[in-house]
Amino acid sequence: MNESPNPHHTYFVDEAHSGTRLDAFLARHLPALSRSRIKTLIASGRVSLDGARAKPATPVRRGQRVEVEVPAQPRRELEPEPIPLDVLYEDGSLMVINKPAGLAVHPGAGRARGTLANAILARVPQLRNDTDRPGIVHRLDKDTSGALVVAKTPEAQDALQAQVAARTVDRRYVALVHGDVQQLEGTIAARIGRHPRRRTKMAVRPDGREAVTRYRVVERFPGFTLIEARLLTGRTHQIRVHFAHLGHPVVGDPLYGGRRETLGLTRQALHAWRLGFTHPQTGNVMSFEAPLAEDIAQVLAWLRARKKEEGRGKTS
Repeated sequence: MNESPNPHHTYFVDEAHSGTRLDAFLARHLPALSRSRIKTLIASGRVSLDGARAKPATPVRRGQRVEVEVPAQPRRELEPEPIPLDVLYEDGSLMVINKPAGLAVHPGAGRARGTLANAILARVPQLRNDTDRPGIVHRLDKDTSGALVVAKTPEAQDALQAQVAARTVDRRYVALVHGDVQQLEGTIAARIGRHPRRRTKMAVRPDGREAVTRYRVVERFPGFTLIEARLLTGRTHQIRVHFAHLGHPVVGDPLYGGRRETLGLTRQALHAWRLGFTHPQTGNVMSFEAPLAEDIAQVLAWLRARKKEEGRGKTS
């Protein structure tokens, strides 16, 4: 067991985050910490707002100083594992991978090995012992495939996480959802929080965190719609929760799809197809596209063939 460092962090609230809850503000700036840990730090007096103690729900205002002390705590030693990665781009600062479905981003309860974090340590050994989430800038659900950027240096990680917090990272997904989504494009603005009864689920709740998803219809099939969704915020299960809330859950979603038809998929039909950001070292704007996962591609091919066949039947 190693001990994590005991750093002190100081942040100044900008206009974009003015009015945000204190715990939400810290969650955006310290993504490696869980929301429950952040609340514990606030409750124990290790967080100050302009030098005074505050509550998790206290709104922060532009220009205020937020100071955080993160005490050392024991953590599991991550072991490097030579897990194959589909690398779309790599340089000295970062790499962009096409994450397969089934690969968790980092260890969790009951899962200490076989994650992207273990693979990163094997590929970038200089990150070992630096953090228990080496190189992790943002996350994808275990069974969501697609583009993910990984930092190879602490400096790159800080810079990329700042872009995520400032909402300047372009994250676009394709999802196959149930039903006929009527509007060609739209914005879903519905707050998301933990489900009141099932702790493994999230839900739309008035007391949840701000969550905004923009979408457009890409293609329609009988009983299904292919949509492109763009994240303006990055809440847990955001796209899955938002479309389930609209009555159009993602096909194959075991958590939010209920007993609906899965079309043979063993996971949600959700793929992060495009990722754009500013390179932390060169300042160049970069954009990457991750080829669609084979299982989703096969389902779409089948739906297109069926749609074509049904069209022939109507004209014959």
